[in-house]
Amino acid sequence: MGGDVLSIRTAQRWFNRFRNDNFELDDLPHSAEQLGCSHTAVEKHLNELSKTWKYGVWIPHQLSPHQLQQRVDACMDLMTSHRNYQWLRNLITGDEKWVLYINYTHRRQWLSAGQKGVESPKTDSYPKKVMLSVWWGANRIIYWEILPNGCTITADLYCQQLDRVGEKLKGKQDKIYYLHDNARPHIAKSARETLLKLGWVTVPHPSYSPDLTPTDYHLFRSLSNHLREKKFDDANNLKMELVNFFDQKSKDFYERGILSLPERW
Repeated sequence: MGGDVLSIRTAQRWFNRFRNDNFELDDLPHSAEQLGCSHTAVEKHLNELSKTWKYGVWIPHQLSPHQLQQRVDACMDLMTSHRNYQWLRNLITGDEKWVLYINYTHRRQWLSAGQKGVESPKTDSYPKKVMLSVWWGANRIIYWEILPNGCTITADLYCQQLDRVGEKLKGKQDKIYYLHDNARPHIAKSARETLLKLGWVTVPHPSYSPDLTPTDYHLFRSLSNHLREKKFDDANNLKMELVNFFDQKSKDFYERGILSLPERW
């Protein structure tokens, strides 16, 4: 490009400013310039204060003010609608997760000069995977299944799964509280009717809040750690690994995942 042509990065930066009603084209002064010292001096003082230079945490979705208020309202409702949290022992929750056949990760390694690091195979753009659906409570895994290849979660399938979970729970709990996220199949009219038929009490859950679902922040996180660096040649091997994972978890593991929920409200 010629010397008078803007770089793409500069154009992007100006576009963001214009979109925010800022039509100033000059660069803003940096912190070091504002303080009247060098960038090195600022960096040195920040290091002495035990500050580190790192990126912020990615979040799945930027919540709107309305969604933030829904989150507050749901948490307040859950904290005030019961005298204590013993009802959590009757809570059933579940979700879906893609499970990969190949779970290699590319990690940093401490190496000596001239030493070659351990090789990591590059992941495919479209990795082979299966869909896992699981339901559990404070005592155990209640029901789980792997969907056939090419099958996706629809409202009809979700209703069938709820009926199967209901059969597993029949006669074992007097009252069931049910927590799931707001995925479209979960909130479809047919799914709501199935939950009413089963007599389960649906627990309010705000949109885009995986940190308020024990399956995401507890069970699936542990499963991802368990599967790290593992490779499976076929569906049977993968299924056996899932059986081993669920069976080796103690009652305390499941109880801790459910009973820690109020700490997040």
